[in-house]
Amino acid sequence: MSGAERETLTWELFGAASRELAEQVADSGYRPDIILSIARGGLFVAGALGYALGVKNLHVMNVEFYTGVGERLALPVMLPPVPNIVDLSGARVLVADDVADTGATLKLVRDFCGEHVADVRCAVVYEKPQSEVRCEYVWRHTPLWINFPWSTLPPVV
Repeated sequence: MSGAERETLTWELFGAASRELAEQVADSGYRPDIILSIARGGLFVAGALGYALGVKNLHVMNVEFYTGVGERLALPVMLPPVPNIVDLSGARVLVADDVADTGATLKLVRDFCGEHVADVRCAVVYEKPQSEVRCEYVWRHTPLWINFPWSTLPPVV
């Protein structure tokens, strides 16, 4: 894949994207009690949404699915610590992630919340056409691989 075949999100553009995503949530009238981020890419999105929406109650769910560019496990796997469902019980939950690619990770998290929460909705920066989950809040749709500012450079260790 060449650079022309990729979507590139810069830190500056992420700032605008996360603000626009928060405005979508606010304009819809949805007022989440909890923002549940899907680590790792969803941590950035959840933090930005938390500040923009005035939500201090952020939770993290660690899910492993992608192992490299275009490489993933057969199914997404929850990693410990798994949020206690009692902490989510009866809440309006906004699930935040960077991308809905296949949608399998979002489906796993949404199903985990299941009947325990009052309402669950999803917010992502990007949604791809093949995603099995249609998110309520999406900044952009793209079929391309995305270069995120937090994962483009290799680790320093």
